[in-house]
Amino acid sequence: MDALARLHELKLPFAELIGIEFTEAAPELVVARMVVREEFCTRPAVLHGGAIMAFADTLGAAATILNLPPGAGTTTIESKTNFLAPAPVGGKVIGETTPVHRGRRTMVWQTRIATEAGRAVALVTQTQMVLEPKAT
Repeated sequence: MDALARLHELKLPFAELIGIEFTEAAPELVVARMVVREEFCTRPAVLHGGAIMAFADTLGAAATILNLPPGAGTTTIESKTNFLAPAPVGGKVIGETTPVHRGRRTMVWQTRIATEAGRAVALVTQTQMVLEPKAT
């Protein structure tokens, strides 16, 4: 099964709730988009920073999942966001996640979020901890 099909099969509940659509996936790249819905906005009708961070965190977690050994899990242990420009309601944001480090115990991902027109909205760097499989 290819990486994109695997992410679609996982049906990550939060990703589905906020409408994340994965469009490209490989162990070294995850791309997704999300509609900027009014309920995700602050005033004046631009995407809330928390929604931006949730979008990026989901992409980083998905990328980590594609790189985990069998039976392992993951959790975010650190995230830093630079907010660069607004994303207006009604448009879409595109997130592109690439690895900075893929180790046995941690993975670090950088996610660039932009509008459909390519304007940078945010740059997020996050660290995911690799959780060892539980002993049976």
